Amino acid sequence: MNKTITEGLQLTPPPFVDGLNIWSSEDGTSGSDTYANASNAAIVTADQDFGGCLELLKTDGFQKLRWMGDTPVEPGCYLRVTVRLKAISGNLPRVRAAATPIRNGSVVSGLGTAGEELQLSAYGRVETVSVIFSTSNRTDLTFTDRVQEAHVGLDLLGPTGGVVRIDDIQVEDVTGAFLGNRVDVVDVRDYGAVGDGETDDSEAFEDADRAADGRTVLVSAGVYKLDEHVTFNSDVRFEGRCVMPASKRLSLVRNFEINSYIDAFGGDEEEGLRRAIQALFNFTDHDTLDLQGRRIELTEPVDVQAAVFDKTTYANQRSIKNGQLDIQDGPAFETGEVTGRADFDPDNPRELTNVSNIANIEVGSLVEGPTGVGREVYVKSKSNSQNRITLSAALWGAPSRQTYTFKRFRYALDFSGFDALQRFTLEDVEILMAGRCSGILLPPAGIIFHVKDCFINAPKDRGITSHGVGCQGLLIDRCQFLSSEQQLDVNQRVTVGFNVNANDTKIRNNRGVKFRHFAVLGGSGHIITGNHFFQGDNDALGNRTAGIVFAEAQAKTVFVGNYVDNAYLEWTNEHDSDPDFASELSFGALQIVGNIIFSSNVPSSYRPLHIKPFGSGHYINGMTVTGNTFKTIRGQSLERVDLVDTTHGELDYGRFTDVNIHSNTFHAVQKQFQNPITVPINEGSAQSTWDADLSDYLPFRGEAKVVTAFLADGAIRRSNNTAVYVAPYSSARIGSDNQSIRLHWPESVKGRGFVTVRCDAPT
Repeated sequence: MNKTITEGLQLTPPPFVDGLNIWSSEDGTSGSDTYANASNAAIVTADQDFGGCLELLKTDGFQKLRWMGDTPVEPGCYLRVTVRLKAISGNLPRVRAAATPIRNGSVVSGLGTAGEELQLSAYGRVETVSVIFSTSNRTDLTFTDRVQEAHVGLDLLGPTGGVVRIDDIQVEDVTGAFLGNRVDVVDVRDYGAVGDGETDDSEAFEDADRAADGRTVLVSAGVYKLDEHVTFNSDVRFEGRCVMPASKRLSLVRNFEINSYIDAFGGDEEEGLRRAIQALFNFTDHDTLDLQGRRIELTEPVDVQAAVFDKTTYANQRSIKNGQLDIQDGPAFETGEVTGRADFDPDNPRELTNVSNIANIEVGSLVEGPTGVGREVYVKSKSNSQNRITLSAALWGAPSRQTYTFKRFRYALDFSGFDALQRFTLEDVEILMAGRCSGILLPPAGIIFHVKDCFINAPKDRGITSHGVGCQGLLIDRCQFLSSEQQLDVNQRVTVGFNVNANDTKIRNNRGVKFRHFAVLGGSGHIITGNHFFQGDNDALGNRTAGIVFAEAQAKTVFVGNYVDNAYLEWTNEHDSDPDFASELSFGALQIVGNIIFSSNVPSSYRPLHIKPFGSGHYINGMTVTGNTFKTIRGQSLERVDLVDTTHGELDYGRFTDVNIHSNTFHAVQKQFQNPITVPINEGSAQSTWDADLSDYLPFRGEAKVVTAFLADGAIRRSNNTAVYVAPYSSARIGSDNQSIRLHWPESVKGRGFVTVRCDAPT
């Protein structure tokens, strides 16, 4: 015996010479007829071939011989019944070894009871018949877990009248012949799994797992239908393939990684990934799915919530790491595009109502319109019954009714099916899109979605999209965003690295290459540091686009230590439902500190910093630009670095407050902005007023609001060169643009000095 489970057990029945009262002519159950004192049975004590044996006269067409003792049936144990016999006289019968399945003393119906038949063909010739039984379907007799023991023996079939002699019946453990050197492996077939693709093998899988006790469970070749949840707490290895309803999950606790799931589902990488994600969001004793450096080919988007199936909200930390998703070309990734007319009410700026064609408009679609739609506005949700769409951001000036276009990009990883998802991490994963689809669609709500050390490689339209507020607290760290449009000129590009609608994101140490925009940031409270993004092309003195768009006027954002390369920073209020200034905070709370802001091969009109109001009356209400390096090469020197884009509205240039712009470095910039600004003022001939034009220096067309200091450089003199000891008073906002100041002297004087002026002092 080679299985511990059978050691010490009596498998082989006693010899016939010990008595026939334990040998039944029926199924061997208690109370059945025996061969003791039967007229057709006798003990032969000295047969020349067998020694002691049973001589039996066949009196029935189907005659049974069963030991009434119990031979145990244990999962994972293979037992062989061997019977040697010979014909003595009369008709030659057919014979077969047998084992009747028993539970609680009764025969288990519906199961086989015997092996193959053998036709005896000569008198005196010793023949052997055998049968192997187990709970595995790899044997002659397959018993289910309902079977507790068997009554072993022999069947005689065919004509009556023959006499046979039967040697003592042998039962032996042949498990080793089936498991060979794999005795540390538990096969699910040993526990009743059928593997025919039709029988539910869920219970057999669970039984095998319970019996493993530290050994590995083997799912041998076959197709195993699992209609219930199955959890393996033991190591498991798959040769066969599982099929399951989407609502049921396979949980691999000991080997929770992608290769095991792919093996479990017959090498289907996509199904394996979906099933692994499903288990990740349920209890597997793991919070991370390891892709083990594997490249997984996707022929359709991974709808993460549909894969999870039974949850629309989730708040525990979960992550997927260490692998590659390779997008294959196919119709499943084609952008869906729908047009529809809709009403807009400025009092409900995040809604469209009376939407035509709404049934065909998909949640997560980008919204475009001829008028009043800012960048990166998406369909957050919709109600078909009410013909109403809720938007991710407000429209800034749409008419009461117009036609909109809704573009639903397809994403490699689509989380939009969740209602809310918190604390999910994607780590060290490369998404190879090759211009075939977009990267990640965030859930509509949630907090702390983290993307770190990932490659967002060549998205067709978007790298990471937020169509709601699932970007709250978004973390993007050390990622590479590589555009699919690197060979195109800037003005031909349409892709966006990522967008944000909610607050408090941390965008750190990333690299973005040649998108139309690296990022469009709604919301506020962002920390953007250590990033390098560049968007140039080979066009001589070519156009550039915004690298980052700050779409919230009250940005409350720190932009520190970044490398801005051939892209400008654009600050707008395009997601403001009432873009004209009213009782609100205007453009403020933006700090641009310690960055390299570089350009090459651009015209002198290029500006690295833009403010673009989408309504009238706005002003700068808190802005810091310090410690930056502004540099341009190969093209034309820049006239200046700051610009107010007045396409939709002017700033109130006389209302600036808390503008701190100083300690910056300029290379090939003609007019270098600063606030406060100290400039020399010279009068070679005696004048009673001295004027200074600050338009070259004051930022964003700010007015010369106040003179804070004047210091003479040497003596102030009359026309006859005699020194005078008087002080001037000042007038601000001189000239048509209010960007000059005037010093008033009590008499005509000449000389030189330095005047300090601010554009932001309170009046």
